[in-house]
Amino acid sequence: MDAPEEPLPPVIYTMENKPIVTCAGDPNLFTSVYPTLSQQLPREPMEWRRSYGRAPKMIHLESNFVQFKEELLPKEGNRALLTFPFLHIYWTECCDTEVYKATVKDDLTKWQNVLKAHSSVDWLIVVVENDAKKKNKTNILPRTSIVDKIRNDFCNKQSDRCVVLSDPLKDSSRAQESWSAFLTKLRTLLLMSFTKNLGKFEDDMRTLREKRTEPGWSFCDYFMVQEELAFVFEMLQQFEDALVQYDELDALFSQYVVNFGAGDGANWLTFFCQPVKSWNGLILRKPIDMEKRELIQRQEATLLDLRSYLFSRQCTLLLFLQRPWEVAQRALELLHSCVQELKLLEVSVPPGALDCWVFLSCLEVLQRIEGCCDRAQIDSNIAHTVGLWSYATEKLKSLGYLCGLVSEQGPDSEDLNRTVDLLAGLGAERPETANTAQSPYKKLKEALSSVEAFEKHYLDLSCATIEMYTSIGRTRSAKFLGKDLAAFYMRKGCPQKAEAYLQGALKSYLAEGWALPVTHTRKQLAGCQKHLGQIENYLQTSSLLASDQHLPEDEREYFCREILSFASQQADSPGHRVVLPMHSLAHLRALRFSPASAVVHVGGALAVEMTVCSRMPVPVPLEQLAVSVHFSIEKGSCRKPAEWLTKHGAASGTVSFPPEPSALPASQSSLPALELHEVLERSPSDHSLSSAGIICKNVHMLLRRQEGAAALEVAAGLALEDGAHVLRCSGVTLQPGANTVTFRTQAKEPGTYTLRQLRASLGPVCFVLPHIYPPVQYDVYSQEPQLHVEPLADSLLAGIPQKVKFTVTTGHYTVKNGDSLQLSNVEAMLILCPAENRAVIYSNTREKASDASLRIQSSDKVTSISLPAAPAYHLIEFELEVLSLPSAPAAGGESTVPGMTEPPRKHKDTQQAGPCMATTDHKVSIDCPWSIYSTVIALTFRVPFGTSHALLSAGTRKYVQVRVQNLSELDFQLADARLADTADGPDLRLVPLNTEPRQRIHSKQAVFFVWELKWTREPPPSLHCRFSVRFCPASEEQLSVSLKPYTYEFQVENFFTLYSVKAEVSPPAGTEHCRTGALCSLEVCITRLSGLLEADQDEALTGSDEYFSTKLMYEVVDNSSNWAVCGKSSGVISMPAAAQATHRVHMEVLPLFAGYLPLPDVRLFKYLPHHSAHASQLDADSWIENDSLSLDKHGDDQLDSSSLRSRGSVHSTASSEHKGLPMPRLQALPPGQVFNSSAGTQVLVVPSRDDHVLEVSVT
Repeated sequence: MDAPEEPLPPVIYTMENKPIVTCAGDPNLFTSVYPTLSQQLPREPMEWRRSYGRAPKMIHLESNFVQFKEELLPKEGNRALLTFPFLHIYWTECCDTEVYKATVKDDLTKWQNVLKAHSSVDWLIVVVENDAKKKNKTNILPRTSIVDKIRNDFCNKQSDRCVVLSDPLKDSSRAQESWSAFLTKLRTLLLMSFTKNLGKFEDDMRTLREKRTEPGWSFCDYFMVQEELAFVFEMLQQFEDALVQYDELDALFSQYVVNFGAGDGANWLTFFCQPVKSWNGLILRKPIDMEKRELIQRQEATLLDLRSYLFSRQCTLLLFLQRPWEVAQRALELLHSCVQELKLLEVSVPPGALDCWVFLSCLEVLQRIEGCCDRAQIDSNIAHTVGLWSYATEKLKSLGYLCGLVSEQGPDSEDLNRTVDLLAGLGAERPETANTAQSPYKKLKEALSSVEAFEKHYLDLSCATIEMYTSIGRTRSAKFLGKDLAAFYMRKGCPQKAEAYLQGALKSYLAEGWALPVTHTRKQLAGCQKHLGQIENYLQTSSLLASDQHLPEDEREYFCREILSFASQQADSPGHRVVLPMHSLAHLRALRFSPASAVVHVGGALAVEMTVCSRMPVPVPLEQLAVSVHFSIEKGSCRKPAEWLTKHGAASGTVSFPPEPSALPASQSSLPALELHEVLERSPSDHSLSSAGIICKNVHMLLRRQEGAAALEVAAGLALEDGAHVLRCSGVTLQPGANTVTFRTQAKEPGTYTLRQLRASLGPVCFVLPHIYPPVQYDVYSQEPQLHVEPLADSLLAGIPQKVKFTVTTGHYTVKNGDSLQLSNVEAMLILCPAENRAVIYSNTREKASDASLRIQSSDKVTSISLPAAPAYHLIEFELEVLSLPSAPAAGGESTVPGMTEPPRKHKDTQQAGPCMATTDHKVSIDCPWSIYSTVIALTFRVPFGTSHALLSAGTRKYVQVRVQNLSELDFQLADARLADTADGPDLRLVPLNTEPRQRIHSKQAVFFVWELKWTREPPPSLHCRFSVRFCPASEEQLSVSLKPYTYEFQVENFFTLYSVKAEVSPPAGTEHCRTGALCSLEVCITRLSGLLEADQDEALTGSDEYFSTKLMYEVVDNSSNWAVCGKSSGVISMPAAAQATHRVHMEVLPLFAGYLPLPDVRLFKYLPHHSAHASQLDADSWIENDSLSLDKHGDDQLDSSSLRSRGSVHSTASSEHKGLPMPRLQALPPGQVFNSSAGTQVLVVPSRDDHVLEVSVT
């Protein structure tokens, strides 16, 4: 304020607006302090605390100081905040009481009365103290008296509304302190007034907004009110808050437009439904477009006027906030939404007017952004602006088509008139852009002026936009613009330039799997190729379009007839052959062989039935459908029938083919799974759920481009295979859908035939499937005659009739009447000749051809089987019964059963039956009529029984037990069991103890037979026995052939009882029973039962001609730990070789448990001298080891070597004293020579009386 007396009127609606402060009182005084005041006031920020919980902000206050006039005070209902005085200041430097009473007081009173009349309570009285005046007037009162009077007269309850400013023009500390206090007070009062009045204004604005549903409410009036609030925020440089006001107005208006489209329209919206008469675009080069603002205020603005003004204000604020890229984003959204809002409001828009408005607006926004950013920023933020470039290109293209600028002929008169109307709607160029060479107005006017200018501008825009899209990686958008360029070139008659863009777009769409864009691009490409005369490419594209399901039926038929027309025209003049991919014509769905095994013999017939699905919309007559076949010979191997089908086909011989690979390779199966996660937003105050949603975390994997995908459009790789082996079918018409075509061939040369390529010929056009996958083969074989013999059961059992199946594969040999098989007879196996037997003849496909009677003749050495006549490549099957002798391997010697190849195992006197059946192999030599060589087959029979024997003793009486176990799955009937001595001596008799003549033996069960041995004089040292029993299957009591009995031979040695052992335990003297812990007496009595026998002639026998004795070793052990043997538990005795010779041994034993305890075991061994041949070769350690091994042969008489050593036996002593010297050895007596008469005897042991814990042994 340079001249307070004549203040400048406030400038409304400019960026320099400031809060108004009026000044009354002494104008010269204010003029003197104004420079300092205007500089110091905005220096310090103030914290602005706002209502409704809004965050406080630090602001710098500036003011526009004007002369106080009553006209500046707001009238009732005035909502203009920019013209509202927020504070009123009265300036005075009166120091004289008389002057105060005469003039100043009255002036103050008038000033306050005016403020009160307008309800203004924001005022301040400033009293300036001047030291110079105080010195000139000595009779004046102190300063405080004037200030006190003013406070008493005008500031009774608000004493802080009167402040003192001391020497404001001096540079002293007192003056600075005074200025600081004054400025703080001024800022505080100004901020308080601003907050109070702004809050009241916001409340009034909300009240007005809440009345929007009432009739007569005007959006334009409300717009002006809320914009006033935005102006205030802008005045305070709170641009974010100002932008919020415009965003709220934008959202409110958009919601009303949407509601209008839904049928809920407001009356005031009719003002914005006026026809569009001007389309000069956005105006962004001045902060406020007053012209459009006045139109809004007068309710005369169109929809485009309102949107243009609103966006211009938002743009200004965003640029102040240094967010130019958000301007571009909002501009693109605005342009698209305006187009939709015009449609919703049904606003009348001349054709092309909206395109002009959008084009001008896009360039205006781009130039506005370029004006506030440098080139580096623009280049690095192309992603934000490229949308506007693309939209401008699109609208310029629409204008070119509308005005006839995109054609070979150029615009006509109607197009020129339309162009003139559009340029008229632009109006005159605005002054702010009149001097700009490349203004949007000039560009549009120039582009519409001529065909050449339009082409230049359109190509420049398109190429620049494509380059921008490519640089930021938005290849899809670049290709889409390329398609527009291709359409432009096609309209201009330049198809050679269009083809490159279309091929690039097609390749991109194919790689990413966009089905509809692929179809549309192919249609454009087909037209381009037809204009260029690229016949082969055009036919290929036409075939793809004819099979495209996304096209209408009539268009598909058109492209199909294009191919048929070309084929028919070129048929008369053959020339170059056109090769096209098969997948555009048809799809190979299935293939079925007949025979189903896909294996035929030489001379056989093979049929291949192929199911082909035509993709064409009309029937296609083919000259020929052919399959090229690759022939290969596999040396040394003949593939088994149906081997390939087990991998690729069903048992019916049908091979199914997968669907053709789609031209859209980006299938869903190749994409990763969606990784979806929930997103929950909660309120920070009470943690309540405010919103919920889902987010895909791998969207970069799902939407990324696939650069490596093939275009699948090039047919250059298709090559026709020429070979000697081709399956052909002529005169085939492919109907839409599934078609069945049958190829027939006769096998000539053996080998493997692989179907390689499928061809469909249509004149010079040939559709080719280059590779049939999965590979399909059929085999042609020339088979040698073969004979195969196999049992019908899982295994053949010896002893009963078993059926064997003979299969004669004739191969290339024809069986004639009189041909026979000559089987050499085996002594141990019989071939049974039934009265009637028949053979069945099958074809190569296992179909029954006939059956015939089989004639079998048998002699001593040969069995002849006459074969029925059969053609080549047939099967002859018949069954024979064979019978193998059932004898078991001999025990103790080699088997004499014929056909046995396994060495029999040696049997001991006591045997355990093995779990497996013994086997017998019979080799049969067969002479076949088709070969000079004999065929040898081996039949393995299993003996169904397992047999073992055992020797039982009762004193001197002896018994032989034979155990027969059924190892097979059948039940048998046993009868006539016999046991005979092979020596057949008269002094030995075997008395059977089994009374049942017949017994049934079930599967996996055993039967026992027992005989008692009786003799009249000294028995032989060994007994050779033969066991035999007759048997037959339990289910077949009567058989047509007599069965041989089952036999088993074994040998029993040293079975006569030589020694009797008896043990007896006696309680201590004076007691009736043994007690635990008390020593008892054990007496062992060893008695020889016979004189010198042949079995005694060994190394243990010593003596002269009259007296002989045998050295024996006895041992007392208790393996059950019931007794403790005290003292010497073993010893060597010399037993005379005389009947009833007795030796007694006494020792002490200690019972460890109470109860009936079994007696300790007494064992006898032959004690062989050390000078024997065997012992002289062993040292002490090996003697002990060999001894233990010899004793372990009998489970009942095992010797515990550790117990011997622990008790200090003679063995351990000898081994310790004579280690390294030859030692005597022990030989276990056969179990039949020793009888323990006290075996099984138990002794009662009672517990001791003083035992606290009683242990009882229960046996």
